[in-house]
Amino acid sequence: MLGTSLSLFSGAGGLDLGLEHAGISTLACVEMDAGARSTLALNRPSWQLYEPSDVNLAAEELRPRTLGLRARQLDLISGGPPCQPFSAAAQWNSTSRRGMDDPRADALHGMLRLVAEFRPRAVLLENVAGFFNGPVSALPYLQAGFDEINIRYGTAYRLDVAVLDAADYGVPQHRRRAIAVARRDGKRFYFPEPTHDAKPVTAWDAMGDLPPETWTPPAGAWTELLPSIPEGGNYLHMTAKGAGPELFGWRTRYWSFLLKLARARPSWTLPASPGPNTGPFHWDNRPLTNRERMRLQSFPDSWRFSGSARAQTRLIGNATPPPLAEALGKQLVIQLGLGAPEARRRLLRAPSVLVRNHRDDCPEPQEPMPLSPRFARMVGTKNAHPGTGRGPAPRERAESG
Repeated sequence: MLGTSLSLFSGAGGLDLGLEHAGISTLACVEMDAGARSTLALNRPSWQLYEPSDVNLAAEELRPRTLGLRARQLDLISGGPPCQPFSAAAQWNSTSRRGMDDPRADALHGMLRLVAEFRPRAVLLENVAGFFNGPVSALPYLQAGFDEINIRYGTAYRLDVAVLDAADYGVPQHRRRAIAVARRDGKRFYFPEPTHDAKPVTAWDAMGDLPPETWTPPAGAWTELLPSIPEGGNYLHMTAKGAGPELFGWRTRYWSFLLKLARARPSWTLPASPGPNTGPFHWDNRPLTNRERMRLQSFPDSWRFSGSARAQTRLIGNATPPPLAEALGKQLVIQLGLGAPEARRRLLRAPSVLVRNHRDDCPEPQEPMPLSPRFARMVGTKNAHPGTGRGPAPRERAESG
């Protein structure tokens, strides 16, 4: 291995697995979730599961010497802090728009304390796109925290931030993630150039070779409509601006409502806790299996997830796609000069084994089926959404203010 990492908020290990393929070894994981801890233990028993598993509690006692290191000797602290306070749902809903005032954001305080203790060569953070922008951004707090560390310890941490789409790095899924890297030496971090933006890995590339599996029948009240929606489409197909019969008002539902995969394109973002009508659904008009979700996140088939089917769905949906982490890890190795020069050259030349090859046997999409009689009587003119900022919740706030 070329470098070392302390993993915080490790989840199911997607970020750490990608870093491992980039030559960065995980020394210890600080992760509270029992299912995630079991998953890490199943797959990488060499990754120490640190106790206490709460980042804030760990920050009170975890020191470099605990891992056999001195201050400034660790190469990387990496992690994906809790994202709920900064998610798209939190940004949209003013009642949950609390950001750093949300108790779930407390873990960032512990993370910064650990950065101050270890003072690694770099810090890598991965989160939802809203983590570093919007009305509840964590960026000002993190910048202030790194500034304080710099003043106290003479370091020069600076944050470089970008929003990357995992599909541009060989993941068969459009998944926009906010990435922040802070180098101790104050130099700029250059984010990896896309490798698959011109020819992305598709859902068929990822899943076309899977044998038939047992799957849970759709449970949503509207999922009977799935055969009448084309591949890659959603409920908008059945609005006044779509090509199908008008069952819904334009933009009156959430985007993933009755959303279907298209075989010849990457998947849409996988949710961690999908509702009964929430896609993406399989092109065969059914929910995805967890094995299929693993493929769309680019976990190797050998990776095992712990817990119930629902718990596994959550772990998979919350994970960092390993090829995206690998691309970031390779840039960290190169730009920080980790390991021997020849080892770094070999790393750059080696293709990723986490990225699936393209297939040339993708079937043509199936034509949508006619509506079932149950829904045919519901066809008719529907009101569209009144427009941005003019929905029911904004109106209510304006009237009450």
